[in-house]
Order: sequence, then structure tokens, then C-alpha cells
Amino acid sequence: QVHLVESGGGSVQAGGSLRLSCAASGWRTDRYSMGWFRQAPGKEREGVAAVFRDGSTSYADSVKGRFTVSKDNAKNNLYLQMNSLKPADTAMYYCAAVMMMGGTWYDPTGFSYWGQGTQVTVSS
Repeated sequence: QVHLVESGGGSVQAGGSLRLSCAASGWRTDRYSMGWFRQAPGKEREGVAAVFRDGSTSYADSVKGRFTVSKDNAKNNLYLQMNSLKPADTAMYYCAAVMMMGGTWYDPTGFSYWGQGTQVTVSS
């Protein structure tokens, strides 16, 4: 059974950094595409970054140059390094996984498995 657990969220000031981790258990991450999504209060869940089975990555325009997604298949972990954080980055962050990507990576309906989320709060 696929199980995802996020960690690393917290409260930081604008300009600060956080590193989110997503621990996967019960399956091998090298067989899945994985992504980070976020959802702020009153807003829809949106794609932040993804790393695909072939190792390639994609980012939302709003985080390009500031966030870096990576996957350690040996440890079965997914990471999101977030630098130069802005108040607009405040949201609950979720990791997700899917074995076969059927649509666009930033569409949350394309992912099959989800963690419970970790809160990121950026103050000005």
C-alpha cells in the first residue's frame, strides 16, 4: 500500500528557506512520478513542482528559480527545497504520486496517492 508522509513545514520570514521531505513507504519511488502541490485557504490546490520517472522536473512559474524538487530513490524520499520564500507561498503543502501520468503534471486529479500535508507559513 502506498503511504506518503510529509515533514519539514514551519513558519519563516520572507526571504527565508525551508526544506520539505516526503517519505514514501510500501512501494518504490523510482516507479512513480511524484509532485508537490499546495493549497491556501479559499484557493484550489495547485501544482508546485514535479519529478517524473525519467528524472526530469517541472515547476510552476511562480516558483521557478526559487524552489528545487528532487527525489532520492535509494531512500524513497521526495524533497522540495524552498528558497527566497514569499508570503504568497503560505499554504498547506502536499506530496503526491502516480505510476502513470495521464495528463498535465500540475493537475491534482492526475495523481493517485497523497500525503496528509505540512503547513508552510511565510510572514512579511
